Amino acid sequence: MDIATVIGLLAGIGLLGASMSMGSGGLGSFIDVPSVLVVIGGTSAATLVMFPLQAVLQSFSTVLKAFQNKPEPHSDVIKSLISLSMIARKEGLLALEKKKISDPFINKGVRLLVDGIDQNTIRGMLTTEVRAIQDRHQDGAQVFEQIGMLAPAFGMIGTLIGLVQMLQSLSDPSAIGPSMAIALTTTLYGALIANLVALPFAKKLSIRSKEETSIKELIIEGIVSISKKENPNIMKAKLNAFLAPKQQAKIG
Repeated sequence: MDIATVIGLLAGIGLLGASMSMGSGGLGSFIDVPSVLVVIGGTSAATLVMFPLQAVLQSFSTVLKAFQNKPEPHSDVIKSLISLSMIARKEGLLALEKKKISDPFINKGVRLLVDGIDQNTIRGMLTTEVRAIQDRHQDGAQVFEQIGMLAPAFGMIGTLIGLVQMLQSLSDPSAIGPSMAIALTTTLYGALIANLVALPFAKKLSIRSKEETSIKELIIEGIVSISKKENPNIMKAKLNAFLAPKQQAKIG
């Protein structure tokens, strides 16, 4: 689990909740059901209008990536690929069939090698899969980006509703305060949803997508190198291009 996501989310909720509870009205003064209906209901409805239902549902399963650990380090993946390359050069590509490989993407590439698929076809098939993964991640990030834009907008709509109710109650001074509180609460809800949940999740999903894409592009290059039966040292030099200079030292 990505501890940064968990700590950030819990800290944000905890600190905001604590600051709200310190007021004279306590935390209960910030709870308003009509405001929830306006902000969450309106944002949800508008999101469904913007995106197909499948894309919305997929985005909430994709958001689990925000809580997952980072992918396996590039240096570890390179070491695994070099090891496979050495086996292939010494014993042949068929020897890789007996090798247990934990990474599903590397395993798929190795299966293609064992089946005798040519390097151009392998590159094309694996690249197509990477693009499909990128598209799914991008769709999920876009949904949360739009939620981040819509929530404050519906918070403002709720504020306008509260102001209209307040203006209709000017003859009753006791009703002005509650109406104004509702008006401001909706704006608060919209800002919290956007800035504590939706936009941070969208950014984290984009980062995770880039990390995963980089790893898979590295794997593709490694699999193609094995297909070409390149010298492991040459292969290592090519794959090191994916690493920062400090990380290259870990490969040895």
